[in-house]
Amino acid sequence: MKKLNGVHLANHKNTENCAAVPLPLPKTVRIPMSMHIGAPCAPIVKPRDVVQVGQKIGDTDAFMAVPIHTSVSGTVKSVGIYRMSNGRTCPMVEIKTDGEQSVCPAVKPPVVTDRQSFLAAIHESGLVGMGGASFPAHVKLAPKQAVDTLVINAAECEPYITSDNRQMIEAADEVVDGIRQVLHWLDIPKAIVGIESNKPEAIRILTEKTAEMPEIQIFSLPSTYPQGAEKVLIYHTLGRTVMEGQLPADQGVIVMNVSSVAFVSHYLKTGMPMVQRMLTVDGDAVKKPCNVIVPVGTPVQDVLDFAQCDWDRAKKLLYGGPMMGISIPDPADPVMKANNAILALEKFDSPKASACIHCGRCIQACPLRLMPTEIAKAFRRKDAAALDQLKVTLCMNCGCCTYACPAKRPVAETNQLAKTFLQSAIKR
Repeated sequence: MKKLNGVHLANHKNTENCAAVPLPLPKTVRIPMSMHIGAPCAPIVKPRDVVQVGQKIGDTDAFMAVPIHTSVSGTVKSVGIYRMSNGRTCPMVEIKTDGEQSVCPAVKPPVVTDRQSFLAAIHESGLVGMGGASFPAHVKLAPKQAVDTLVINAAECEPYITSDNRQMIEAADEVVDGIRQVLHWLDIPKAIVGIESNKPEAIRILTEKTAEMPEIQIFSLPSTYPQGAEKVLIYHTLGRTVMEGQLPADQGVIVMNVSSVAFVSHYLKTGMPMVQRMLTVDGDAVKKPCNVIVPVGTPVQDVLDFAQCDWDRAKKLLYGGPMMGISIPDPADPVMKANNAILALEKFDSPKASACIHCGRCIQACPLRLMPTEIAKAFRRKDAAALDQLKVTLCMNCGCCTYACPAKRPVAETNQLAKTFLQSAIKR
């Protein structure tokens, strides 16, 4: 089978052998009511309320949303407004920790007896996609289409990030159990775990753990970026093409992040909702790169201080990796459910772009063989029909085109602007 295009990146997996350690409890956490795609929650606590770990502090009846729980015990300091990375605002609950980490009495393993009770439990857990997309898991796990394969995204193809790798090495039993739980309750016959070949220890451990489980296959992927993109992962593991306008379920597939399925196992055993996560802390301004287990809502500054960040050198802070990461405007901003890494970078250049030389490297790098140069021309003309013909909505914003461009042009950014223009033109 012909492999899709991509780019070869310097991996910088400096923390691949760093076992995860718990972060010291922060003095305060700031928990936004929107850590998922969809409607934000409304706070159900008020200032001076005493809360306990796992207690629900935000909820909504909206379908595309999940409840929010506190990651610490303590006292609610304030209920305010938080400006998100997309410029929108949502309510935020700030909690002063008491150091006790007392657990809410409501935290109990859910009773699961069938598909519906399983989906209801996943909703109540507050689980969203832990690979960065923050899609509510209970929605993803309830497609209208028939599904025959669960694909586990364990590629972790971005530079620096190793939290999923450590999840597989340190908690392989939870990964396997989570997969089997999803297969069982959703009546899916098989699962494929896609792992990049630069993670031999994770491949070895999961291969051994699943040796007597024919329904679970461990699949070694080439170490090229972006192996973790849904369309690329599905094509390379199953040979199926997710067409324009389709969801993975249209091809009989559900894709879950490997840390997400590990959480499913842990939640079904303990009832503790999504209140913490493992993330990688790295970058050339970090003196002690590490993997840490962090309460949701912890200020980024606390995490970077733990990793001995040199603040005089840190010119750029990112949630996630250098290819698709989101800029962190303020170190006081909180760790969110979908964050898998925090990077502090000194060498983060914004080179001056020069004229396009029509070399075609952006086309060669694109996994979906889009034509960014033609997309840019159509966008400049504000030609919605041409953009539609050029399939700009297929762009995954992986950044391969920008990375490959010798003229250092903001190719991926132009693609995203073109997508937004086309979507608004269609609405009109």
